[in-house]
Amino acid sequence: MGLGLSTIQDIRKCVLIGVITPEVDETKVNEYLDELEFLALTADLKTLGRFVQKIEKPNPKTFIGEGKLLMIKEFIKENQIDIAIFDDELTGTQLRNINQILNIPILDRTNLILDIFAMRAKTAYAKVQVELAQYEYMLPRLTRMWTHLERQQGGIGMRGPGEKELETDKRVIKKRISILKDELKKIDTQKQTQRQNRSKLVRVAMVGYTNVGKSTLMNILSKSSVFAENKLFATLDTTVRRVVIDNVPFLLSDTVGFIRKLPHTLVESFKSTLDEIREAEVILHVIDISHPSFIEQIKVVNQTLYELNITEQTFIHVFNKMDLLNDKELNVRLNEARVFLEQFQMNMHKMLVISATNKINIDHLRKHIYEVVKQIHARKYPFDTYLYPDFK
Repeated sequence: MGLGLSTIQDIRKCVLIGVITPEVDETKVNEYLDELEFLALTADLKTLGRFVQKIEKPNPKTFIGEGKLLMIKEFIKENQIDIAIFDDELTGTQLRNINQILNIPILDRTNLILDIFAMRAKTAYAKVQVELAQYEYMLPRLTRMWTHLERQQGGIGMRGPGEKELETDKRVIKKRISILKDELKKIDTQKQTQRQNRSKLVRVAMVGYTNVGKSTLMNILSKSSVFAENKLFATLDTTVRRVVIDNVPFLLSDTVGFIRKLPHTLVESFKSTLDEIREAEVILHVIDISHPSFIEQIKVVNQTLYELNITEQTFIHVFNKMDLLNDKELNVRLNEARVFLEQFQMNMHKMLVISATNKINIDHLRKHIYEVVKQIHARKYPFDTYLYPDFK
């Protein structure tokens, strides 16, 4: 990525650290740490321990109490832990102080996600987006991240050559951020032109929490081969395919998965990627109905779409992985989802239940996509109705 600072390369064992607060109870913290452990697994890290502390608010110096940190330090020594990962974003000061106590590399949730994105980025476009997000995350944390400065005379936070080098590094990074932003603007303009040149086709965008099965569904609907695996953020680059159902063509795009606390720097960097969603007429919101926290995952996606001002499109909610539940569990969860979704002012066309892996109800889904796209196409391009003479 141009940074030379991969913090997870060659690291194998980790511990996870979360906090119970007045806003987040123990049940929620355990759910969040389950997700953090999956993030760690995606980064090829093995979790050997979890630590949770109840606090009113984070300690500005060490985030959690020093007594708890010393307990974690003992566990790290006994189990030869390579890295400690916090579920919340840490400041540069907190990173530095925690590192001095634990004496191993420290990651927060944001940095871990950025590292995974760096690992996953394949195209030049994705690499530029990730590199920009990494630099913007790193800039206010230089006193912690650039460990070579600690070897300078005077040390961090003291006047001397280290401080001068720090200011030089800040200028270099700010210049690099400016260059990357210019690169993205050029690419964004090219992407915008490409979208405008995609002829008269209705656009359908798949969205969803990460690892809900969007890429698998994309492969089925478009009869193509898109990389899919049981890890987070398998897809970074937007994949766009021309699909024809019966006699109606449309463009289907698969986009990067959302996640709780998706770093703001990534949302900004991936703006053009997310424009594929913004400019679509139909949104296929794919949901893992089998996940214990599927309602919260729906909430995260809806909140992100709302922040992107994506509310006017036609929404089809596709509940995937039905094969992992029995009929009773499935009905209970669908009723829960229906009640939750009715709170949102969305143009909801349909709630559909499928299994992409086992290809259950896929024809049913195709039919509904066809009906929605057909109506939108007829409304936008009335002179093309010869494509579907049965349209009323």
